Amino acid sequence: MNPLDSTGGVPAQVPPPETSPDTITGDLGEAQLAGCLALDQAALGGFWSAGQWATELVDPRRPGLGLWRQGALVAMACGWLIVDELHLSLVVVDPRQRRQGLGRRVVEALLERAEGLGAKRATLEVAADNVAALGLYGALGFQTAGRRCGYYRDGRDALIQWRNLGRGGG
Repeated sequence: MNPLDSTGGVPAQVPPPETSPDTITGDLGEAQLAGCLALDQAALGGFWSAGQWATELVDPRRPGLGLWRQGALVAMACGWLIVDELHLSLVVVDPRQRRQGLGRRVVEALLERAEGLGAKRATLEVAADNVAALGLYGALGFQTAGRRCGYYRDGRDALIQWRNLGRGGG
């Protein structure tokens, strides 16, 4: 299935089949490419390209979960499973939907999914000045283990955070 239509545009958002007008968390797959691109653009200014998203959405070692409201993707969390570790690669919430606990819901769901797939630990990088994200990750049991100087395109540092999964993980 080609995720782009014949005009080169991106098709409309396609929520998972079980989606209702209520908020639902579900797997991200290639049918949700348009929603991922739209949310990425709205929240991050297009951090990943359509090609990067297409790869992300079809790789079984890259679990992704989304949260929809009234058919629109409003939050998502993606990761990479590497042996027995989950690397959270992206957590995004629609700027108009922030401060409602949606980021926490998708991260918790992704951590649970990763544990079910055999992950024992989770890691992520977070901008050292991203107070909201640091608060979220701290509340979820992540602890800073190091710093990557100049990690982001704009020169900001990233903090490396880790957390054990399972009982007492966070």
